[in-house]
Amino acid sequence: MMHLFRTSLGVTALAVAAFGPGGGALAANGPFLAHQALYDLSLVKSRSNSVNSARGRILYNFTGNACEGYTSEFRQVSELDSGEGKITLSDLRSNSWEDGAGKSYRFKIETRMNEADAGRVDGSAERDGDHINVKLKLPAPKSFTLDGKVVFPTEQIQRIIAAAKEGKSLLELSVYDGSDDGQKVYNTLTVIGQPIPADRSTASDPSTSDEHMKSLKRWPVTVSYFDRDAQQKEGEQTPVYAMSFELYENGVSRQLVLDYNDFVISGAMGKFDVKDSKPCN
Repeated sequence: MMHLFRTSLGVTALAVAAFGPGGGALAANGPFLAHQALYDLSLVKSRSNSVNSARGRILYNFTGNACEGYTSEFRQVSELDSGEGKITLSDLRSNSWEDGAGKSYRFKIETRMNEADAGRVDGSAERDGDHINVKLKLPAPKSFTLDGKVVFPTEQIQRIIAAAKEGKSLLELSVYDGSDDGQKVYNTLTVIGQPIPADRSTASDPSTSDEHMKSLKRWPVTVSYFDRDAQQKEGEQTPVYAMSFELYENGVSRQLVLDYNDFVISGAMGKFDVKDSKPCN
């Protein structure tokens, strides 16, 4: 759950979109799994030779239910080696809460690059009829509105799973997650593959061997993120980044692949723990 891999290239929606669910509307189809997951990052390929190596970790915690809302805690530390001693160390921390109906969203994001001062975003968004009211405290106080068709990251995952269960292969959504300066909206295109049966053999990781996961089917999913402002101004169709993963029907994701055009990074699950959660009353 996707809120929502973030590097020097900017904040993305991966923490929610790939690491956890939200969307209380899915509760009728089965509860989401409260869990903690650790992912080990490594370089898959560098298309422009801009990155020689990459390493890092993502730690993700997801808790909550449809009545009380969902809380996501995400931290990613990564190191990119561009050669000739050029090392970029980034440390991203994100905390967010979204209510079960996708009407309210609160977020705090802190990004630190090398020794520079941390960049901080702190704000909230409330759905009100046909629009969304956003209030930012950081990086500077500001209020503005978004079109009501925009969804928050937890609802994004809810809709992806719902579309997958309906047999759909494409889904287009505009998503707001508070990333960058808190004013960015991404247009997304999700491609959903054929469901993978629960008994399909797979490379082992801690999630596939967990008793909570063995009976669940999953779908191969690729989500491409486009800068909506750039599209409107220039007609640009190249995604800012894309991420692929296998998404279980309870919101857990495995086999992450993060494509930033110039280079591609994988995230292998190194640890997976199911957490206690109380049911929705």
